[in-house]
Amino acid sequence: MSHSPVYETVAATAHTLKRPRRRPAVFRADIQALRAVAVGLVVLNHLWANRMPGGFIGVDVFFVISGFLITTHLVKEVTATSKIDLARFYSRRIKRLLPAAFVVLAVSSLAVYLWLPYAQWGPTARETLMSVLYVENWSLAAQSIDYSALNNEATIAQHYWSLSVEEQFYFIWPILLFGIYFLGKKLGKPILALVLGTGLIALGSLLFSIYFTASNLSPAYFVTPVRVWEFAAGGLLALLGSRVALRSSSARVVAACGWLAIFSAALIFSPATQFPGWAALLPVLGTVAVIAAGMNQTNAPLGLLVGWKPVQLTGDISYSIYLWHWPLVVIAPFALSTALNSWQKIAILLVCFPVAWLSKHFIEDKGKSWRILGNRPRATFAAMGIGILAVALIAGGLSLGSTLKQQQSLEVSQQLIQKPCAGPAALPVSEQCGDPFGPAAETVMGDSNKYYASAPGCAVDPGRKRPGVDVVGLCDYSEGNKDAEAVWLTGDSHAEQWKLAVIQLAKVNKWRLSYAMLGGCPMADVHFKGYRGKADKKASEACMSGSQSIAKIIEEEQPSKVFYSIFAREQQLDDGSQRSQEEQYVTGLPKFWLRWASAGSTVFVLADPPLNGSVRDRNCVTSNPQDPLRCAVDREVAQPADPLVAAAKSLDSSRIKLVDLTEHFCDQQLCYAVVGGVPVYYDADHLNGEFSTLMAPLIARHL
Repeated sequence: MSHSPVYETVAATAHTLKRPRRRPAVFRADIQALRAVAVGLVVLNHLWANRMPGGFIGVDVFFVISGFLITTHLVKEVTATSKIDLARFYSRRIKRLLPAAFVVLAVSSLAVYLWLPYAQWGPTARETLMSVLYVENWSLAAQSIDYSALNNEATIAQHYWSLSVEEQFYFIWPILLFGIYFLGKKLGKPILALVLGTGLIALGSLLFSIYFTASNLSPAYFVTPVRVWEFAAGGLLALLGSRVALRSSSARVVAACGWLAIFSAALIFSPATQFPGWAALLPVLGTVAVIAAGMNQTNAPLGLLVGWKPVQLTGDISYSIYLWHWPLVVIAPFALSTALNSWQKIAILLVCFPVAWLSKHFIEDKGKSWRILGNRPRATFAAMGIGILAVALIAGGLSLGSTLKQQQSLEVSQQLIQKPCAGPAALPVSEQCGDPFGPAAETVMGDSNKYYASAPGCAVDPGRKRPGVDVVGLCDYSEGNKDAEAVWLTGDSHAEQWKLAVIQLAKVNKWRLSYAMLGGCPMADVHFKGYRGKADKKASEACMSGSQSIAKIIEEEQPSKVFYSIFAREQQLDDGSQRSQEEQYVTGLPKFWLRWASAGSTVFVLADPPLNGSVRDRNCVTSNPQDPLRCAVDREVAQPADPLVAAAKSLDSSRIKLVDLTEHFCDQQLCYAVVGGVPVYYDADHLNGEFSTLMAPLIARHL
């Protein structure tokens, strides 16, 4: 088993410039145990999220460890030589981390080609490229504020976000440390400068993390400045060196508290936790406590437990476990054509360990000692470039394959939708259409199936932009007729899923159709808490502000018709009254509707389609292409009570009408994922754009 050397550094006081004595490499069993626990928490969270809801904090444990080890190494070098050999430092990081990372990306991309639907090839190619360039965290941060991307399938490269953060830290940290040391040396107190400088960086990043998490919750999880303090916390501990070494009795207590903090965070935190922010202090300080408790090797606490061979082995191969486990989790359901059960998840766990062990010994270790590179940084950088190019070519091949497949799929779909019984027209069951529940002509969702796709004749209308409303679209099919009927479509993404259907109606009736949607926001006069119960103050404020702006535009323009829909079942309200969600919606939703009705508009409330991702495996149709009936769900489960429908039914107004098309998704017993040869859903929550288009004549019957 290979060990991680850690050197005692900076034993001098902060008042004296005194280089620390060189000491032999010291193996830290406690750090290996921390690595084992960190990767274990992450893997368990990915396999059993409900049982280990906060397992994502394992990444934070890794960040603290990295900050401690790298700072230990760098400070030893700079205090001994008054310089840092950046080329040598970077080349060592490259040889240590990149070979296995690149191999996993390459092998996983090939597995995606073999087992995943071609609709996943394009996103996989994009995120693979972002990962090989180590900017995946910024890519995911950008996607996190794009609501249409929130329901995208996870790719095999998604977990590289944390590796991207770490590599960015490795790039900038030695430069910062050397700059601080150089300035401190000029002032005669380099060690004090390092301690104060690292402390200020940690404090600044922590304060930014708290602010940014509170104001921009979704992207905050991924962006690098929010995480720097976690590395710096480990770095500060390395700088303090043996001054934090504890006596045996104290060390045991501190270590126990540290482990308790880590496991408490893993069990108590959940996706609803505002993280990182303040919450990250618990696992970070817990990790610092465990490392600090083991600074004096003679007082190593909990030695028998942390030194247990399985724990040490897991820590030793933790990097490879982290790399390989996520592609296995993503690919296995497609390879097995089923959602994973507990036994299959256990099998993934068992497979992951030997794969990681082989990867550690034949890729990681060989990469560090590859003779052809030797101690030549230039050769190492060249090898990195070749590796990046190789992975990029594989990603490019996936992307090209996706494009070709999309074109073929589009031809099939265009032929299908011309048939009179295609899609929702096949229900209710009739002799004319025959069996409406047969296999789909095409099960994979591509670009032609995007519910949010733009349409010919539609464009953004910048003249109607308002506070909180970035996009107001206009689809003008009036052919220049000044007296053409003005129509609006608004709500959240569950209104947008009807857009292609309403556009079809606009074309037929020569309407001037306007639309504005607020993704993940109940576009209503209500107190929005957050999407799916996850409190997000900034999103809540933006939602309520944007809702008022859109409502005012519609009221001023007085369109003849307003089509409206939202995903009320998953968007939590909290007006402080302690009333039920339905009661709050029944009170709040009609406010805008009645304002528009008073201005002369007829409001058509489009009932939400049956649920998908929360009641069936979202990949059920692609996993069962010849037997879509396996994806049918009991109607009472798929179509539970909806506050949107309750609010519409509570009103007695000829200008507010409920349009409920459930009979075209369900019969009396079941709701279906494929109807009339067309998949109903694009993703976990939204209609297939083609299915939506085919709903147009059915909506027209209610006008």
